Amino acid sequence: MADERASIKNEDQYEALRDEGYSKEKAARIANSEGAGKRGGEAEPYEERSYDELYEQAKDIGIEGRSSMNKKELIEALRNH
Repeated sequence: MADERASIKNEDQYEALRDEGYSKEKAARIANSEGAGKRGGEAEPYEERSYDELYEQAKDIGIEGRSSMNKKELIEALRNH
């Protein structure tokens, strides 16, 4: 199965996410993110980030319609992507 897809940085995390019901795309994106598999909880909450920071993150992960979203909508879109 692993040979059929692009390289995954954290295979264990990918498989765990798939087992939890995440799509292949979302599981791969999470498992390939910087610091994949590391526990942290140190990230600043979305509500404390600027609109520009949220917009850039939405842009980086390909959220469509982000240019017409306000801060609250960007937060919702990021949480549900």
